[in-house]
Amino acid sequence: MDGDDGRRITITAIAREAGVSVPTVSRVLNGRSDVAPDTRERVEELLRQHGYQKRGSRTVSRAGLVDLVFNDLDSPWAVEIIRGVEDVGHGAGVGTVVSAIHRQSTAARQWLQNLRARATDGVIFVTSHLSPPLHAQLRRLNVPVVVVDPAGVPATDVPTVGATNWAGGLAATEHLLSLGHRRIGFVAGPTHLLCSRARLDGHRAALEAAGAPIESQLVHPGDFYHASGFAAGTALLDLDEPPTAIFAASDQMAFGVYEAVRRRGLRIPDDVSVVGFDDLPEARWASPPLTTVRQPLVEMGRLAARTVLRLAQGEGIDSPRVELATHLVVRDSTAPPRRP
Repeated sequence: MDGDDGRRITITAIAREAGVSVPTVSRVLNGRSDVAPDTRERVEELLRQHGYQKRGSRTVSRAGLVDLVFNDLDSPWAVEIIRGVEDVGHGAGVGTVVSAIHRQSTAARQWLQNLRARATDGVIFVTSHLSPPLHAQLRRLNVPVVVVDPAGVPATDVPTVGATNWAGGLAATEHLLSLGHRRIGFVAGPTHLLCSRARLDGHRAALEAAGAPIESQLVHPGDFYHASGFAAGTALLDLDEPPTAIFAASDQMAFGVYEAVRRRGLRIPDDVSVVGFDDLPEARWASPPLTTVRQPLVEMGRLAARTVLRLAQGEGIDSPRVELATHLVVRDSTAPPRRP
Protein backbone atom coordinates (compact mmCIF):
# COMPACT_ATOMS: atom_id res chain seq x y z
CA MET A 1 0.00 0.00 0.00
CA ASP A 2 1.15 3.52 -0.75
CA GLY A 3 0.34 6.55 1.37
CA ASP A 4 -0.28 10.08 0.17
CA ASP A 5 3.30 11.00 1.05
CA GLY A 6 4.68 8.27 -1.23
CA ARG A 7 5.91 6.03 1.61
CA ARG A 8 4.94 2.40 1.51
CA ILE A 9 2.39 1.61 4.19
CA THR A 10 1.67 -1.98 5.19
CA ILE A 11 -1.35 -3.64 6.70
CA THR A 12 0.95 -4.67 9.53
CA ALA A 13 1.72 -1.01 10.26
CA ILE A 14 -1.97 -0.12 10.28
CA ALA A 15 -2.71 -3.08 12.58
CA ARG A 16 0.08 -2.09 14.96
CA GLU A 17 -1.10 1.52 15.16
CA ALA A 18 -4.72 0.46 15.66
CA GLY A 19 -3.77 -2.12 18.27
CA VAL A 20 -5.46 -4.97 16.39
CA SER A 21 -4.38 -8.04 14.45
CA VAL A 22 -3.52 -8.09 10.74
CA PRO A 23 -6.53 -10.36 9.95
CA THR A 24 -8.80 -7.77 11.61
CA VAL A 25 -7.53 -5.04 9.28
CA SER A 26 -8.02 -7.41 6.35
CA ARG A 27 -11.62 -8.06 7.39
CA VAL A 28 -12.29 -4.32 7.55
CA LEU A 29 -10.79 -3.85 4.07
CA ASN A 30 -12.96 -6.61 2.65
CA GLY A 31 -16.15 -5.23 4.17
CA ARG A 32 -16.69 -8.15 6.51
CA SER A 33 -19.32 -7.74 9.22
CA ASP A 34 -17.50 -9.71 11.96
CA VAL A 35 -15.63 -6.67 13.32
CA ALA A 36 -16.73 -4.65 16.36
CA PRO A 37 -18.08 -1.21 15.33
CA ASP A 38 -15.55 0.77 17.41
CA THR A 39 -12.68 -1.34 16.05
CA ARG A 40 -13.92 -0.89 12.48
CA GLU A 41 -14.17 2.86 13.00
CA ARG A 42 -10.64 3.07 14.41
CA VAL A 43 -9.13 1.05 11.55
CA GLU A 44 -11.02 2.96 8.85
CA GLU A 45 -9.93 6.29 10.31
CA LEU A 46 -6.28 5.20 10.17
CA LEU A 47 -6.70 3.97 6.59
CA ARG A 48 -8.06 7.38 5.63
CA GLN A 49 -5.34 9.26 7.50
CA HIS A 50 -2.62 7.29 5.68
CA GLY A 51 -4.34 7.64 2.29
CA TYR A 52 -4.58 3.87 2.02
CA GLN A 53 -5.19 2.36 -1.38
CA LYS A 54 -4.59 -1.21 -2.44
CA ARG A 55 -2.20 -1.77 -5.31
CA GLY A 56 -4.23 -2.61 -8.40
CA SER A 57 -7.39 -1.47 -6.66
CA ARG A 58 -8.74 0.44 -9.64
CA THR A 59 -11.14 -2.33 -10.57
CA VAL A 60 -14.70 -1.60 -11.61
CA SER A 61 -16.06 -2.48 -8.21
CA ARG A 62 -15.02 -3.73 -4.81
CA ALA A 63 -18.36 -5.14 -3.71
CA GLY A 64 -20.29 -5.32 -6.96
CA LEU A 65 -23.24 -3.48 -5.42
CA VAL A 66 -24.58 0.08 -5.36
CA ASP A 67 -27.32 1.14 -2.94
CA LEU A 68 -30.15 3.30 -4.28
CA VAL A 69 -32.23 4.81 -1.47
CA PHE A 70 -35.61 6.53 -1.91
CA ASN A 71 -37.97 8.02 0.62
CA ASP A 72 -40.83 6.25 -1.20
CA LEU A 73 -41.14 3.91 -4.15
CA ASP A 74 -44.76 4.54 -5.14
CA SER A 75 -44.03 6.80 -8.09
CA PRO A 76 -43.24 6.21 -11.78
CA TRP A 77 -40.69 8.98 -11.30
CA ALA A 78 -38.69 6.61 -9.08
CA VAL A 79 -38.86 3.89 -11.73
CA GLU A 80 -37.17 6.19 -14.26
CA ILE A 81 -34.29 6.89 -11.83
CA ILE A 82 -33.92 3.15 -11.19
CA ARG A 83 -33.75 2.49 -14.93
CA GLY A 84 -30.85 4.90 -15.28
CA VAL A 85 -28.89 3.46 -12.35
CA GLU A 86 -29.53 -0.09 -13.57
CA ASP A 87 -28.32 0.79 -17.08
CA VAL A 88 -24.92 1.85 -15.77
CA GLY A 89 -24.74 -0.90 -13.17
CA HIS A 90 -25.50 -3.61 -15.73
CA GLY A 91 -22.76 -2.34 -18.02
CA ALA A 92 -20.27 -2.26 -15.15
CA GLY A 93 -21.24 -5.65 -13.74
CA VAL A 94 -22.63 -4.00 -10.60
CA GLY A 95 -25.95 -4.89 -8.96
CA THR A 96 -28.41 -2.36 -7.54
CA VAL A 97 -29.94 -2.66 -4.07
CA VAL A 98 -33.11 -0.53 -3.95
CA SER A 99 -34.47 0.58 -0.57
CA ALA A 100 -37.24 2.86 0.70
CA ILE A 101 -36.94 4.44 4.13
CA HIS A 102 -40.33 6.22 4.09
CA ARG A 103 -38.87 9.30 5.85
CA GLN A 104 -38.78 7.30 9.10
CA SER A 105 -35.76 7.45 11.39
CA THR A 106 -36.28 3.84 12.44
CA ALA A 107 -36.26 2.68 8.82
CA ALA A 108 -33.10 4.72 8.16
CA ARG A 109 -31.38 3.16 11.18
CA GLN A 110 -32.38 -0.32 10.04
CA TRP A 111 -31.09 0.40 6.54
CA LEU A 112 -27.75 1.58 7.94
CA GLN A 113 -27.51 -1.49 10.15
CA ASN A 114 -28.08 -3.71 7.11
CA LEU A 115 -25.45 -1.77 5.19
CA ARG A 116 -22.87 -2.37 7.91
CA ALA A 117 -23.45 -6.10 7.58
CA ARG A 118 -22.39 -6.18 3.93
CA ALA A 119 -20.19 -4.31 1.49
CA THR A 120 -21.32 -1.65 -0.97
CA ASP A 121 -19.48 0.43 -3.54
CA GLY A 122 -21.54 3.53 -2.84
CA VAL A 123 -24.93 4.97 -2.00
CA ILE A 124 -27.24 7.12 -4.12
CA PHE A 125 -29.89 9.01 -2.15
CA VAL A 126 -32.90 10.44 -4.01
CA THR A 127 -34.81 13.58 -2.88
CA SER A 128 -33.28 13.14 0.54
CA HIS A 129 -31.63 15.26 3.17
CA LEU A 130 -28.32 13.66 4.04
CA SER A 131 -28.09 14.48 7.72
CA PRO A 132 -24.64 15.17 9.20
CA PRO A 133 -24.82 12.11 11.54
CA LEU A 134 -25.71 9.76 8.66
CA HIS A 135 -23.07 11.33 6.45
CA ALA A 136 -20.48 10.90 9.19
CA GLN A 137 -21.35 7.23 9.64
CA LEU A 138 -21.09 6.56 5.90
CA ARG A 139 -17.71 8.30 5.86
CA ARG A 140 -16.55 6.07 8.69
CA LEU A 141 -17.60 3.10 6.55
CA ASN A 142 -15.62 4.64 3.68
CA VAL A 143 -18.74 4.62 1.48
CA PRO A 144 -19.02 7.32 -1.23
CA VAL A 145 -22.35 9.12 -1.53
CA VAL A 146 -24.21 10.93 -4.32
CA VAL A 147 -27.56 12.74 -3.88
CA VAL A 148 -30.13 13.11 -6.66
CA ASP A 149 -32.42 16.15 -6.25
CA PRO A 150 -31.33 16.93 -2.67
CA ALA A 151 -33.96 18.09 -0.21
CA GLY A 152 -31.63 20.67 1.32
CA VAL A 153 -28.17 22.03 0.73
CA PRO A 154 -25.79 19.07 1.12
CA ALA A 155 -22.28 19.12 2.51
CA THR A 156 -19.67 20.50 0.14
CA ASP A 157 -18.04 17.09 -0.28
CA VAL A 158 -21.28 15.37 -1.35
CA PRO A 159 -21.80 15.39 -5.14
CA THR A 160 -25.34 16.12 -6.34
CA VAL A 161 -27.21 15.50 -9.58
CA GLY A 162 -30.29 17.49 -10.50
CA ALA A 163 -32.06 19.24 -13.36
CA THR A 164 -32.53 22.88 -14.36
CA ASN A 165 -35.77 23.20 -12.41
CA TRP A 166 -35.85 27.01 -12.40
CA ALA A 167 -35.41 27.14 -16.17
CA GLY A 168 -38.10 24.48 -16.57
CA GLY A 169 -40.58 26.46 -14.48
CA LEU A 170 -39.75 29.55 -16.49
CA ALA A 171 -40.20 27.79 -19.85
CA ALA A 172 -43.57 26.25 -18.92
CA THR A 173 -45.03 29.57 -17.80
CA GLU A 174 -43.56 31.46 -20.75
CA HIS A 175 -45.29 28.97 -23.04
CA LEU A 176 -48.67 29.65 -21.42
CA LEU A 177 -48.07 33.38 -21.54
CA SER A 178 -47.17 33.16 -25.23
CA LEU A 179 -50.57 31.55 -25.88
CA GLY A 180 -52.28 34.53 -24.28
CA HIS A 181 -52.92 33.23 -20.76
CA ARG A 182 -52.54 35.79 -17.99
CA ARG A 183 -54.34 34.13 -15.11
CA ILE A 184 -52.29 31.00 -14.47
CA GLY A 185 -52.72 28.67 -11.52
CA PHE A 186 -49.75 26.82 -10.05
CA VAL A 187 -49.72 23.53 -8.11
CA ALA A 188 -46.48 23.46 -6.11
CA GLY A 189 -44.43 20.51 -4.94
CA PRO A 190 -43.24 19.90 -1.38
CA THR A 191 -41.66 23.08 -0.06
CA HIS A 192 -38.78 21.25 1.67
CA LEU A 193 -37.38 20.17 -1.72
CA LEU A 194 -35.02 22.50 -3.56
CA CYS A 195 -36.43 21.37 -6.92
CA SER A 196 -39.96 22.40 -5.87
CA ARG A 197 -38.90 25.85 -4.79
CA ALA A 198 -36.89 26.35 -7.98
CA ARG A 199 -39.88 25.47 -10.19
CA LEU A 200 -42.09 27.94 -8.35
CA ASP A 201 -39.40 30.63 -8.56
CA GLY A 202 -39.09 30.09 -12.32
CA HIS A 203 -42.87 30.34 -12.70
CA ARG A 204 -42.97 33.61 -10.76
CA ALA A 205 -40.03 35.03 -12.71
CA ALA A 206 -41.88 34.46 -15.99
CA LEU A 207 -45.05 36.13 -14.65
CA GLU A 208 -43.11 39.09 -13.34
CA ALA A 209 -41.25 39.58 -16.62
CA ALA A 210 -44.56 39.55 -18.52
CA GLY A 211 -46.32 41.87 -16.08
CA ALA A 212 -48.89 39.16 -15.32
CA PRO A 213 -50.55 39.04 -11.89
CA ILE A 214 -48.80 37.11 -9.13
CA GLU A 215 -51.60 36.22 -6.71
CA SER A 216 -51.21 33.98 -3.68
CA GLN A 217 -54.65 32.44 -4.27
CA LEU A 218 -53.40 31.10 -7.61
CA VAL A 219 -50.68 29.01 -5.91
CA HIS A 220 -51.76 25.81 -4.14
CA PRO A 221 -49.55 23.32 -2.28
CA GLY A 222 -49.07 19.76 -3.43
CA ASP A 223 -46.88 16.73 -2.79
CA PHE A 224 -46.15 15.55 -6.37
CA TYR A 225 -48.92 12.91 -6.22
CA HIS A 226 -52.28 12.65 -8.01
CA ALA A 227 -54.55 13.38 -5.03
CA SER A 228 -52.90 16.69 -4.23
CA GLY A 229 -53.15 17.72 -7.87
CA PHE A 230 -56.86 16.90 -7.86
CA ALA A 231 -57.42 18.86 -4.63
CA ALA A 232 -55.47 21.88 -5.87
CA GLY A 233 -57.14 21.78 -9.28
CA THR A 234 -60.56 21.67 -7.63
CA ALA A 235 -59.71 24.64 -5.40
CA LEU A 236 -58.40 26.67 -8.34
CA LEU A 237 -61.49 25.99 -10.45
CA ASP A 238 -63.70 26.97 -7.49
CA LEU A 239 -62.29 30.52 -7.47
CA ASP A 240 -64.68 33.33 -8.41
CA GLU A 241 -62.30 34.05 -11.27
CA PRO A 242 -60.68 30.68 -12.05
CA PRO A 243 -57.44 30.47 -14.02
CA THR A 244 -57.48 29.77 -17.74
CA ALA A 245 -54.37 27.61 -17.36
CA ILE A 246 -52.83 25.49 -14.60
CA PHE A 247 -49.17 24.58 -14.33
CA ALA A 248 -48.56 21.58 -12.04
CA ALA A 249 -45.02 20.99 -10.75
CA SER A 250 -45.21 17.26 -11.56
CA ASP A 251 -46.95 15.14 -14.16
CA GLN A 252 -48.78 13.14 -11.52
CA MET A 253 -50.29 16.32 -10.07
CA ALA A 254 -51.16 17.41 -13.61
CA PHE A 255 -53.13 14.19 -14.06
CA GLY A 256 -54.95 15.02 -10.81
CA VAL A 257 -55.81 18.40 -12.34
CA TYR A 258 -57.13 16.54 -15.41
CA GLU A 259 -59.63 14.75 -13.16
CA ALA A 260 -60.67 17.97 -11.44
CA VAL A 261 -61.35 19.55 -14.85
CA ARG A 262 -63.30 16.49 -16.01
CA ARG A 263 -65.53 16.50 -12.94
CA ARG A 264 -66.39 20.14 -13.62
CA GLY A 265 -67.66 19.15 -17.03
CA LEU A 266 -64.88 21.18 -18.64
CA ARG A 267 -62.47 20.23 -21.40
CA ILE A 268 -58.69 20.43 -21.83
CA PRO A 269 -57.43 22.59 -23.51
CA ASP A 270 -60.70 24.23 -24.69
CA ASP A 271 -61.64 25.50 -21.23
CA VAL A 272 -58.40 25.06 -19.27
CA SER A 273 -54.83 24.50 -20.44
CA VAL A 274 -52.66 22.21 -18.32
CA VAL A 275 -48.87 21.83 -18.14
CA GLY A 276 -46.93 19.27 -16.10
CA PHE A 277 -43.31 18.66 -15.15
CA ASP A 278 -41.25 15.45 -15.62
CA ASP A 279 -42.43 13.97 -18.95
CA LEU A 280 -43.18 10.56 -17.50
CA PRO A 281 -43.88 7.86 -20.13
CA GLU A 282 -47.65 8.10 -19.58
CA ALA A 283 -47.68 11.83 -20.38
CA ARG A 284 -47.80 11.14 -24.11
CA TRP A 285 -50.68 8.66 -23.62
CA ALA A 286 -52.90 10.93 -21.53
CA SER A 287 -56.09 12.27 -23.07
CA PRO A 288 -55.19 14.79 -24.32
CA PRO A 289 -51.42 14.18 -24.43
CA LEU A 290 -49.81 16.34 -21.77
CA THR A 291 -47.65 19.37 -22.46
CA THR A 292 -44.87 19.08 -19.90
CA VAL A 293 -41.31 20.00 -18.97
CA ARG A 294 -39.03 17.06 -19.61
CA GLN A 295 -36.37 16.43 -17.03
CA PRO A 296 -33.95 13.66 -18.03
CA LEU A 297 -34.72 11.28 -15.17
CA VAL A 298 -33.06 8.24 -16.70
CA GLU A 299 -29.91 10.21 -17.49
CA MET A 300 -29.91 11.64 -13.96
CA GLY A 301 -29.86 8.08 -12.65
CA ARG A 302 -27.09 7.14 -15.08
CA LEU A 303 -24.95 10.12 -14.09
CA ALA A 304 -25.43 9.44 -10.37
CA ALA A 305 -24.37 5.82 -10.87
CA ARG A 306 -21.32 6.74 -12.95
CA THR A 307 -20.30 9.31 -10.35
CA VAL A 308 -20.58 7.01 -7.35
CA LEU A 309 -18.66 4.24 -9.15
CA ARG A 310 -15.86 6.66 -10.04
CA LEU A 311 -15.64 7.72 -6.41
CA ALA A 312 -15.57 4.06 -5.35
CA GLN A 313 -12.57 3.54 -7.63
CA GLY A 314 -10.75 6.48 -6.09
CA GLU A 315 -11.15 8.62 -9.21
CA GLY A 316 -11.95 12.31 -9.29
CA ILE A 317 -15.13 13.82 -10.73
CA ASP A 318 -15.52 16.81 -13.04
CA SER A 319 -17.95 18.78 -10.87
CA PRO A 320 -19.63 18.17 -7.50
CA ARG A 321 -22.82 19.97 -8.63
CA VAL A 322 -24.40 18.92 -11.92
CA GLU A 323 -27.73 20.08 -13.35
CA LEU A 324 -28.95 18.43 -16.55
CA ALA A 325 -30.99 20.50 -18.96
CA THR A 326 -34.79 20.45 -19.01
CA HIS A 327 -36.87 21.36 -22.04
CA LEU A 328 -40.53 21.94 -22.81
CA VAL A 329 -42.43 19.25 -24.72
CA VAL A 330 -45.55 20.79 -26.29
CA ARG A 331 -48.47 18.43 -26.84
CA ASP A 332 -52.24 18.87 -26.95
CA SER A 333 -53.11 20.00 -23.41
CA THR A 334 -52.38 23.69 -24.06
CA ALA A 335 -54.06 26.19 -26.36
CA PRO A 336 -54.95 29.91 -26.40
CA PRO A 337 -57.60 30.83 -23.82
CA ARG A 338 -61.19 30.94 -24.98
CA ARG A 339 -62.26 34.53 -25.46
CA PRO A 340 -65.20 35.75 -23.34
